[in-house]
Amino acid sequence: MESKYALTNKSSKLCGAYNSNGIFPVKRKLQNPGNTGIEENGGAKVTKLEWIFKNNNRLDSSTVTEDNETQNHLQNMQNRSPVKLSSKSQIEEQRQALPVTRVRKNLMQEVYRSDTLLIMGETGSGKTTQIPQFLLASGYGNKGVIAVTQPRRVAAITVARRVSQEQHCQLGDVVGYTVRFEDCTSPKTRIRFMTDGFLLREALADRMLRNYSVIMLDEAHERTISTDVLFGVVKEAQQERRLRSLTPLKVIITSATMDIDHFGEYFGVRGMYLEGRTHPVRVMHTVTPQPDYLHAVLVTLFDIHRNTPINYDVLIFLTGQEEIEAMAHQIRQIAKLECFLPAPANARKIVLATNIAETSVTMPGIRCVIDAGYVKRRIYTPSTGLDVLRAVRISQAQAWQRCGRAGRDAPGVCYRTYTQQEMNAFEKMPKPEILRSNICSTVLQLLALGVNCRSFDFLDRPSPEAIEVAYGKLESLGAIRNTSNTPELTPLGRQMAQFPLDPQYSKLLLAAPQFGCMEEMLHLVAVLSGENVFVTSNERREQAALAHAKFQSKHGDHLTLLNVFSAFQKIDKVKLWCHDNFLNTRNLLYAREVHKQLLEITERLQLQINSCGENHDQVRKCLLMGLFDNIAELQRDHFYLTITGRQRAKIHPSSVFHGKYRPEYIIYTEIVLTERNFLRQVTEISPEWVAEVVPNFVHLSRIKNKC
Repeated sequence: MESKYALTNKSSKLCGAYNSNGIFPVKRKLQNPGNTGIEENGGAKVTKLEWIFKNNNRLDSSTVTEDNETQNHLQNMQNRSPVKLSSKSQIEEQRQALPVTRVRKNLMQEVYRSDTLLIMGETGSGKTTQIPQFLLASGYGNKGVIAVTQPRRVAAITVARRVSQEQHCQLGDVVGYTVRFEDCTSPKTRIRFMTDGFLLREALADRMLRNYSVIMLDEAHERTISTDVLFGVVKEAQQERRLRSLTPLKVIITSATMDIDHFGEYFGVRGMYLEGRTHPVRVMHTVTPQPDYLHAVLVTLFDIHRNTPINYDVLIFLTGQEEIEAMAHQIRQIAKLECFLPAPANARKIVLATNIAETSVTMPGIRCVIDAGYVKRRIYTPSTGLDVLRAVRISQAQAWQRCGRAGRDAPGVCYRTYTQQEMNAFEKMPKPEILRSNICSTVLQLLALGVNCRSFDFLDRPSPEAIEVAYGKLESLGAIRNTSNTPELTPLGRQMAQFPLDPQYSKLLLAAPQFGCMEEMLHLVAVLSGENVFVTSNERREQAALAHAKFQSKHGDHLTLLNVFSAFQKIDKVKLWCHDNFLNTRNLLYAREVHKQLLEITERLQLQINSCGENHDQVRKCLLMGLFDNIAELQRDHFYLTITGRQRAKIHPSSVFHGKYRPEYIIYTEIVLTERNFLRQVTEISPEWVAEVVPNFVHLSRIKNKC
């Protein structure tokens, strides 16, 4: 396939407003069969992308040039419209068409015979939604709750809604979900979707997980920290139940792309492969490597727009918010349209998403996927405390997951902006999160379970250095003692484990009463636990800056966030207020829910609720109780040097201090490496406070002017 494009100059002005949810339509009327494209400011620019077709059967490695076969597939796509669900009969018809339904009997026989099952089923086979319902119909819901874990809250909520629809019940009745800071279940709930992190926290109260008859760990290939720990927890729970002659615990591990041999060796069982997907997907690779993958994505999108029917919505995988915003900006430069949702008639929906869209969630209407082949990944270095955040190549497993998004409700096409040879060089599976992340929270949770990380049965064991650094950090926070032999929780550590937070944040809340600022710290930690609350706008940059300036504190970013959330808590019409102040409504509402749950835990632990009023020095001093390892000192060359890790860094551009004022000493939330080291969310502190607040700080001698 050969395509020609005329792209808009990158410096052209944007027309239309940005919609922060990343979904917007492209009007079909822009198509002009008699023209090569849209005029570029300053002259037409023609770009060509050549593709080769790859059969979506991983056992067949042959590639051929696109020919009539592909055109027939496109025609087939056009002839088959997505099923629109509007009645019970249509829902049931679609359920019966899923590949997993054809093997229901054999599958339930395997569940009956074995306590542990490994099931690898293709994307769109129906495993996530149907297997829990098969289990319910087979009576497993009578023996306990059927738990289904997901790596992400959005997937848990979305799948729960779909299954409740198929069960013809209200969400929260027979089918419900529980995610961090949100519980939509009742005593009647038999199928409970949840995040893996929530189930891990449930294990703190009951290591044998006696409320559950079946635990299904879905999307196992994602290998989040919580999922990896759960593998060991459920394995141990099975053994304990067996020894005590309790109701057996059935464990089902499912994924479309997991390393089934590795999992099989760990659990001591053989894997099963569930054949078939709902709809076929054609896979197209570029013929030659693309030096600018974002440009290749843009070219591909408008080629699809000219040459495919209007009902083919498009999903584009990118690496993060900044990239999504920039791509939306570019598309509107070319398309010259305003953003509105839902897409009207004679328009196409474009979804720009990160890897969050890879698994479980079905977006109706998606017939084309453009895979840029990159993902943003954090890699933590225990020795320096440095989080490296950068765009890296996805794994082959992720590539196939993304491909499957195109065939969820109709035949589709996946366009990969990388060659087949480049994909062959990708790692087969993504590196497990537990091998590249800070495991401090995980170590604390395991200790709360009475488990020593040095002897825990991990699927993939973290490095000894990572474990020892985590133990050392928890000891410095006062959460554990006796780290050299058998670590054990202190009373403070047991309280810290009650909060579903990073141990640093838990320590802040537990220390707040002695500084008289519990109300303020509850507000601040609630905001820090979520995503960025500030909205940026390319078209209205100055207005956004003026709106944000109302909340800025001269002391730094933490108190600025505190000002934002404190003001938000007093507002009734939150959407209008957030819109006027360029703030993210969804993230602030999430922070409100977090605050509510943290307050409940605080009251349960009988902690004093007090306020420091306008004396915000108390808040800044309290921050030192949890973030004492995150102090940095200004150097003569205007860089900062971290006191603990001795890393050189700059204040992040999003800070209120950026380009204005450089305090001598600051405390920061995290240090991140992108193109350089940046300190995010910084607050000015007085060096004298360090000795006053944390007199046992190991690196106290590096602080000047200490008392």
